[in-house]
Amino acid sequence: MHPFGASLDPFCRHLRDVRQMSPNTLRAYRADLEDFLAWLPEASAAPSRLDLRRFLVELEQRGLKPSSIQRKLAAIRSYHRYLREFEGLAEDPSKLVRGPRLPKRIPKFLTEREVDTLLSTPLPDDFFGNRDRAVLEFLYSTGCRVSEATGVRLSQLDLDEGSVLVTGKGKKQRMCLLGGPARDAISRYLASRSAKLRERSMPDPGYLFLNRLGRPLSARWMFELVLQRARAAGIPARLTPHGLRHSFATHMLERGADLRTLQEMLGHENLVTTEIYTHVSMRQLREVYDRAHPHAATSAE
Repeated sequence: MHPFGASLDPFCRHLRDVRQMSPNTLRAYRADLEDFLAWLPEASAAPSRLDLRRFLVELEQRGLKPSSIQRKLAAIRSYHRYLREFEGLAEDPSKLVRGPRLPKRIPKFLTEREVDTLLSTPLPDDFFGNRDRAVLEFLYSTGCRVSEATGVRLSQLDLDEGSVLVTGKGKKQRMCLLGGPARDAISRYLASRSAKLRERSMPDPGYLFLNRLGRPLSARWMFELVLQRARAAGIPARLTPHGLRHSFATHMLERGADLRTLQEMLGHENLVTTEIYTHVSMRQLREVYDRAHPHAATSAE
């Protein structure tokens, strides 16, 4: 490995222990840095601004997508910041290098009618049907990430108050709200859940959503659950849990929620991230404006 990578191991421990980065993100950062260090010319003690630009050009020549290049650049920048703060690195050339422009992507979401269709499609009155209904209602009602939903424990749930405490990125916690249909669906599911645990004669693992074996439902199976139930409801799009999160955010904005409130509900650290949902149509914006502005109905002379 290039000498510039001598602090890679302590850097990764810092990401894990101090910044509390998820295992998947940590693995991606390490792989990106190892790729960069393997490319870095041996003649340079530390990468220069020119080295970084050449590396980005090579990544483009490899055919990497702009998002992948930006991710690698983010790992390199993070490593440089660590070296400056803890290892006494004099200069940080990564601050002067820009990655490729990312195309603006509008999140895929369901219309309110499609969500109504999904949530009103009949399901069996058994453990699987009640669980799947509860999962769908939970995701749409809270706007949670799939990792947040699978990590919810019973102790974090308050059906009387209609709230749930979720743990998001960086282990930051926030309170999410549950609407009436979600509370009803979870109540029915909890009865089936208790029966399933008695049937398997196993202790309660404490997590809200369980699989057929009475173990915590994984993110992979939650993806499959949402996809299957969407297909059964005749939803043409390939629906994912994140699609329900996008639908939650879009519908909240369409009905007049402000960006700051939505940012808090979604657990976004930066308001810029929340702004991707401002793709509501002019018709919807006009409806909100007409309801809220005192002079909206005044005709122009």
